[in-house]
Amino acid sequence: TFIRGVVDSDALPLNVSRETLQQHKILKVMSKKIARKVLEMLRKLATGKADTEEDAAEDDEAAKVADFDADHPYMKFFKQFGKSIKMGIIEDTPNRSKLAKLLRYQSSKTGDDKYTSLDNYVARKPEWQKDIYYIAAESLDAAKRSPFLEMATRKGVEVLFLVEPVDEYAVGNLGDFDGMKLQSLTKEGLKFGDEDEDLVKKRLKAYREAFKPLTTYLKELFAGKVGKVVLSQRVETTPSVIVTGQYGHTANMERIMRAQTFANPEAFKSMTASKTLEINPRHPVVVALNKLVKSDPDSQSTKDMAFILLDTALLQSGFQFEETEEFAGRMFRTLASNLKLESLDLEPELAVAPEEEDEEGEDSTAKATGGDEDSHDEF
Repeated sequence: TFIRGVVDSDALPLNVSRETLQQHKILKVMSKKIARKVLEMLRKLATGKADTEEDAAEDDEAAKVADFDADHPYMKFFKQFGKSIKMGIIEDTPNRSKLAKLLRYQSSKTGDDKYTSLDNYVARKPEWQKDIYYIAAESLDAAKRSPFLEMATRKGVEVLFLVEPVDEYAVGNLGDFDGMKLQSLTKEGLKFGDEDEDLVKKRLKAYREAFKPLTTYLKELFAGKVGKVVLSQRVETTPSVIVTGQYGHTANMERIMRAQTFANPEAFKSMTASKTLEINPRHPVVVALNKLVKSDPDSQSTKDMAFILLDTALLQSGFQFEETEEFAGRMFRTLASNLKLESLDLEPELAVAPEEEDEEGEDSTAKATGGDEDSHDEF
């Protein structure tokens, strides 16, 4: 805990042992009241002082007007003890909804020096938006550069940036806020809610038929590496991304688990989520690869191009890349093809002619040596 204090109470029995006193029901009541007092104190710090319920409601509405600057008094507190608030969401189920109102995150609409609350997020969302969207990453820059932001940015949807290791645990335990589900942009089942579902289904059906040769080819080629190959509706300019199941670990969670002190590599392999490769049917690379699969599916060049599509998707989606030797081999073959090299066999070593002895140099050296000997004799 980050708060310590002394509580004066005349309801505690004095003629019992310390062990008995610790189990007394009055301590449980005091613990609940103290937690309630602390949460109220933090709410006042975040929204302003309020002595009545009406004033508290007015302060809550006023807090929804603008986001929080980095030098706001509550933000100074949150930067120091925000992790304790997030741990409280994981452990303190009865007060989870109150603690959720104390969370602050940077988002795609706040800028670098401002933070938003979940209340503010809900207050300014479009009417058609049904979920709260977030992306978990190693750093703020990594979150901003993520390809998963492309479609959300085009639609004007605000996305929360979760950049601390505890964030994804806390959001996973929170589940929803104010009736809105917290949805990761890097997981399956993503829907923004502004599309005409009938039109989307018809378009997706046409795309599936057109790209069936490619999706079938990639699923067979990547057997054991990805569970499914589907057409994506979440990317705009990126040819492919890797997503995980709704209840699986994201790339950021896998990174955190790998970094744990007692992480077991063997046990970790069994906990990794099944990956889904999503390809962008509008991207020219995917369109060209679909044609190549139809005309020449068995060539090494076609297989290399397909694997490069998977490699770049893994890297851009934040997953750790393990098959470095195979990746290097594919890249060297691709370089050789672009440079129009017929073979990657090494060239013969360069022949170097032996150096000729310099007679004049030897004579001058001998004279110098003789001169030194004479000078030593004279000495």
